[in-house]
Amino acid sequence: MPDLLDRYPLTAGSFDEMLQADGSVRPHWRRLFEQLQRSTPGQLAQRQALLTRQIQENGVTYNVYADPKGADRPWELDLLPHVIPAAEWQVLRAGIAQRARLLNAVLADIYGPQNLIREGLLPAELVYGHNNFLWPCQGLKQPGDMFLHLYAVDLARTPDGRWWVTADRTQAPSGAGYALENRMSVSRAFPELYRDLKVEHLSGYFRTLQDTLRRLAPDGHESPLIVLLTPGRFNESYFEHLYLARQLGYPLVEGSDLTVRDATVYLKTLSGLRRVHAIMRRLDDDFCDPLELRTDSALGVPGLLEAVRQGRVLVANALGSGVLESPGLLGFLPTINEHLFGEKLILPSIATWWCGEPPVLAQALEKLPNLVIKPAFPSQSFAPVFGRDLDSRQRKAMAERIQARPYAYVAQELAQLSQAPVWQDCGQLAPRAIGMRVYAVAGHDGYRVLPGALTRVAAEADAEVVSMQRGGASKDTWVLGERAPIGEQWKALRTIGAHDVVRVDPYLPSRVVENLFWFGRYCERCDDSARLLRIILGRYIDGDDRLALEAAVELAERLGLLPEEGELPARLLAALLGEDWAFSLRNNLQRLQWAASQVRGKLSRENWQALVELQREAQSLDVEEPDLGELLDFLNRLVMALAALSGFALDDMTRDEGWRFLMIGRRIERLQFLSTSLAGFLRGVGTADQAGLEWLLELGNSSITYRSRYLAVPQLIPVLDLLLLDDQNPHAVLFQLKQVNRALRRLNDEFAVPRERGLAMLIERLSAFDLGSLENPLFGAPSVQAVLDGLADLLQTIAEASGQVSDRLALRHFAHVDDVSQRTVSV
Repeated sequence: MPDLLDRYPLTAGSFDEMLQADGSVRPHWRRLFEQLQRSTPGQLAQRQALLTRQIQENGVTYNVYADPKGADRPWELDLLPHVIPAAEWQVLRAGIAQRARLLNAVLADIYGPQNLIREGLLPAELVYGHNNFLWPCQGLKQPGDMFLHLYAVDLARTPDGRWWVTADRTQAPSGAGYALENRMSVSRAFPELYRDLKVEHLSGYFRTLQDTLRRLAPDGHESPLIVLLTPGRFNESYFEHLYLARQLGYPLVEGSDLTVRDATVYLKTLSGLRRVHAIMRRLDDDFCDPLELRTDSALGVPGLLEAVRQGRVLVANALGSGVLESPGLLGFLPTINEHLFGEKLILPSIATWWCGEPPVLAQALEKLPNLVIKPAFPSQSFAPVFGRDLDSRQRKAMAERIQARPYAYVAQELAQLSQAPVWQDCGQLAPRAIGMRVYAVAGHDGYRVLPGALTRVAAEADAEVVSMQRGGASKDTWVLGERAPIGEQWKALRTIGAHDVVRVDPYLPSRVVENLFWFGRYCERCDDSARLLRIILGRYIDGDDRLALEAAVELAERLGLLPEEGELPARLLAALLGEDWAFSLRNNLQRLQWAASQVRGKLSRENWQALVELQREAQSLDVEEPDLGELLDFLNRLVMALAALSGFALDDMTRDEGWRFLMIGRRIERLQFLSTSLAGFLRGVGTADQAGLEWLLELGNSSITYRSRYLAVPQLIPVLDLLLLDDQNPHAVLFQLKQVNRALRRLNDEFAVPRERGLAMLIERLSAFDLGSLENPLFGAPSVQAVLDGLADLLQTIAEASGQVSDRLALRHFAHVDDVSQRTVSV
């Protein structure tokens, strides 16, 4: 393989992580570089493809708000890790732990005696002017005086090789989960190298996190309920919330999943309200409690702050900790640390000046061309302004803005970021600017630093800012040194004995169950729509069965699947792919994806992959110039993919409450569709000839069963028996009725709800239907059409009853509006 350094330039004025000033490879990079040199371009491309495939299969995503296509964007991970030698890491670890201790002490003072403000070590304007300084949190006591349970720091290396702090993350630090996922993926791409270099493991950090939350939870409960609070799937790092919840074994909840009663936080589950002892939050401070903080928040938990005030729940990090994220504080921390602890900071901050001080303001305006201007408070939303990029007119306007409100601006020295190699698809190494985000967690004897980091990579070669929101990528970070033994990874925090074994999820939120219910409904709805549209499209393309085509089109119109105006090809396209047609198959697939995203923690990897495949199928179609044959092929593949999805749900999911509601949702949706479709057919939508009955069997997915039983062309009586009365046929109305009724009886018994007789009476009426009445009627008996009309009325009643069952389930089990029927477990 050609020398990888042939086209790898050393950028003047930047520190190169891999190369020394003379162009030789740094000692701690040599083993990795030698591995790359020994590999062919094809082998490295294969490793990169493996990495990409793992990310896609694991569903690792990151939401980019500014990108219209940014929702669920695949996570960008470079093949090459960032390597840090053990000696250098020891300094970083000590400096980060020291800084976390300092910031915890500053938080305790800000929300306590405020001596730092009183003594002039901390400007009052930087605290009280910050929108994340929460007055209602003043005086709140924290268990163990611990305010900052989790901490992250952004680091950059300057040309002299020193690491500098560029920002502190104290509110709800994100990225540790992505760092862990990066490690899982890259270590598999270089398994031998990872083992030989003795890369430090990350697991101890997460064990410490579990131990800290358990230890600080109120009431000293041996097995406290700890939840991870997320803003929801539209948050930029929602995947990480889900991933961490799985790894840590915590229920992932949204604000609507929690309720506060008598200053105690409860999780709303199907079995009642469960006491929550600790909350690991990924929600910004002011959104956490709409009762006392931000009143327009729909993401928080009303009354949460009072529960914290009463010592009934632990929230990590403490509410109000976001006040320390102002860059204006960086310049005051060295003096504060010497005042509190008599030590100099091991890791210095990048030179930063808060413009609220007159001498500093004058100095900042004088050096404006060489500085970066940033907002002092997050309420001012503007991107960093690089003074060197401004012309004289823009520079004057910027100076006037700063002079008008100097306390709102921070001036920071422009740092030339270090560069590290990234692997490109062309088979070459290229330098990119990088920054590291490193994490620390409070332990019983101080802060423990994650022996690794989320290394972020600039999107372009000349980028001045490293940001995932600006299209950047990431790297795994390998800290070299002696590792803990393999067997120590994820060691259990407590012993689970025979008496502790459980076979159900006792903390399944009602919202998750509701979304599983709708996941089942939308999965079935997509399947039903695809089958009916396939019937229409197939007969339109064949062109030899006009009556059957017209009947199927009329049924689709009655069901609302097909627009009623326009030429049939255009209407079919709208029904399949139309974004403006509310009932289009594409929109229903998006609703299915939405429901799945809300319950991703309950879906197996194979289940999720089936959903990803559905998305790919839908996105592969040409909406502008569709080919009818291609659309028909898409519907065939879609029906098979939905069948696979159904099979995974049946085979992979444990038979717990969530699975039961998923299946009830499927049964109700199928019952409604079958009943409504058959009622329409019997009322004259279709004809009871061979062609009409054939497409009816196809719609009910029962063609093969009919042929194997009768070895004859379809006829009305056996077709109705198969689709209506055969309680062994999973696509028959009576089968669905009995299955739904059986599931409801079990639910009602478990939750002490009186049994309903509505479905049972409908089962009796349908079972009593006499197919003989469709043969030659006796004198005075109703005509065949009158019998069919009566049967259609009964089917319509069944369809309406199934909708009412769905509504009652939502009120009784999802909304928690009937507290009498809910069992409250208060521990």
